[in-house]
Amino acid sequence: MSVMAPAADKKLTGLVAATFTPFTTQGELNLSEIGRYIDYLKEKQGVNNIFVNGTTGEGMSLSVAERKMLAEEWCKKAKGKMDQVIVHVGCMSLKDSQELAHHAAQIGAEGIAVIAPSFFKPSSADVLKKFLQEVSSSAPTLPFYYYHIPAVTGVNVLARDVLEDIETLIPSFRGVKFSACDLMDFGQCISYSAPHWSVLYGVDEQLLASLAFGANGAVGSTYNYVGSHVNKLITAFEKGDLVQARNIQFKIQELISFAKKLGFDVGVNKQLMSEVSGLRLGPPRLPLMLCPPANAVSIAQKYHSLFPEP
Repeated sequence: MSVMAPAADKKLTGLVAATFTPFTTQGELNLSEIGRYIDYLKEKQGVNNIFVNGTTGEGMSLSVAERKMLAEEWCKKAKGKMDQVIVHVGCMSLKDSQELAHHAAQIGAEGIAVIAPSFFKPSSADVLKKFLQEVSSSAPTLPFYYYHIPAVTGVNVLARDVLEDIETLIPSFRGVKFSACDLMDFGQCISYSAPHWSVLYGVDEQLLASLAFGANGAVGSTYNYVGSHVNKLITAFEKGDLVQARNIQFKIQELISFAKKLGFDVGVNKQLMSEVSGLRLGPPRLPLMLCPPANAVSIAQKYHSLFPEP
């Protein structure tokens, strides 16, 4: 057995909700909704970890000051309720990322995650690792996760190549949020990963496949409102009941497939979460557009038909 990790460095497993950022109708931060949001995740969805200021949270559309205010409020309200708050601190600017990483350490986040910069793109895995190393150096004691999402960043570097010898550069490295459909790359990340790392899958509609490969958990936007069902999927998988696990996965696929025909993006997803949860999450920020109300209602109806209230 390895030496027990300190309490603050507990392995991240299970479901992690990628949270939406609540806005007022005027498009400003609505911090007052965060406490209710955390209670909803815990009590209604059985989700005990959150990933904030990421893609779902429109993190790249927020100012550094806004991201700090949000991270602080999520950490404060989650204290004693959530197991872990992972703060996404990736930016186009290395300096902004370092500032956010340092801030996350000060406010008691359980970890930080960093996306590849996507305007000036790193040309190789080695360059990307150098960027990640520089960010981690501003919060050297905080568990560090690489957030791999090539379809959004356009940085088509294999995650497995990023993991190569990464702990020599980033001793606080604790895993990867793998939001891509390349299951070969994902499998190689799992087979290479150290026991104290968490390899978390980020494509909600393919979660079951990732569990077969050995995913330690999953980070996703749909876990905000189907988390309780996905917990059942994971339990069924662990018991070897693949029929039940598939049944739940197919329902999630049906919901997402239906939503995609209506233009499923973060704005639509945010509106769906508002419809389902009753939380006031407000509109998305430009360039994302508000979801047409009729579409949100249609998707919510589909959700209720697939996942009726017990």
